[in-house]
Amino acid sequence: MTRRPAKRTATPHLPVTVTHPDKVFWPTEGYTKLDLANFYDAIFPSLAPFVKDRLLTLERCPDGMRGECFYQREAPRGMPAGTPTKRVRDEKGSTNYVVGGSRATQLTLVNLGCIAVHVWGSRARAPRHPDWVCFDLDPSSGAFADAARAGLLVKDALDTLGVASFPKTSGSRGLHVFVPIRVGPDVSEVLGFAETFVRRLAAAHPKDLTVDAHIAARRGRVYLDPFRNGFAQTVAAPFSVRRRPKAPVSAPLAWAEVSPRLVPSEFNLGNFVGRRGGLTPWKDFFQRRQSLAGAMKAVQRL
Repeated sequence: MTRRPAKRTATPHLPVTVTHPDKVFWPTEGYTKLDLANFYDAIFPSLAPFVKDRLLTLERCPDGMRGECFYQREAPRGMPAGTPTKRVRDEKGSTNYVVGGSRATQLTLVNLGCIAVHVWGSRARAPRHPDWVCFDLDPSSGAFADAARAGLLVKDALDTLGVASFPKTSGSRGLHVFVPIRVGPDVSEVLGFAETFVRRLAAAHPKDLTVDAHIAARRGRVYLDPFRNGFAQTVAAPFSVRRRPKAPVSAPLAWAEVSPRLVPSEFNLGNFVGRRGGLTPWKDFFQRRQSLAGAMKAVQRL
């Protein structure tokens, strides 16, 4: 059984006031809103590089597992004075997004009921120029073991292209594979690369992988989703807690840890800080940025 954190009373070291701190967000495990705030406060040095200067989409779940959630792109009222925002225009109009990177911003979002942290693949200063590629592996079977096996196929194919990659649990049933890249290509080029890559990989492994977005057509195969790379699309950040039973964390992994035997919920709100602390297999992620130009050409030969 997952053990819950012992600390439940207000903690004066937090830079924001947590209202209703004893509100239970995970009834089965007993985790509270304050437990969530304390987690993000403790893990923030590791989270910060992945939210700094990134546009955030808010998933607000004010009653935790007990209630409904809603998505919000527009910066909400009640953010700390001076919270950075960025206005972005698209075909639907303009949106004033919260920009991540501050501990106070992150904890205020927790206070507003944001459990997960959803980030763009680009920085606010260059919204159309991502600095990573993300592949979202969704097992139709619901079994993480299938996602793990698919992830190893993705890694092998990226290795063939000479591209370094980093896996993490999605915090749900799937696996995310990230590729750090140098800023340069437009988001449309990055998405085009991701689509070509997954299409060719699925064609090479038709019994195990698919790019068919229709659930009924997947027939138990793992869906390779490239669309997290589209403009204004988001993904759960590394170290993000998810609104799922057991309060799982989207945990950065070393490739050696990716195994059908791995149980993603073993990385959770109750044990993650003590288990991993500030150490992570992704500690050199941004030092491994690489040009995508060669891979864009080579992917045609997969």
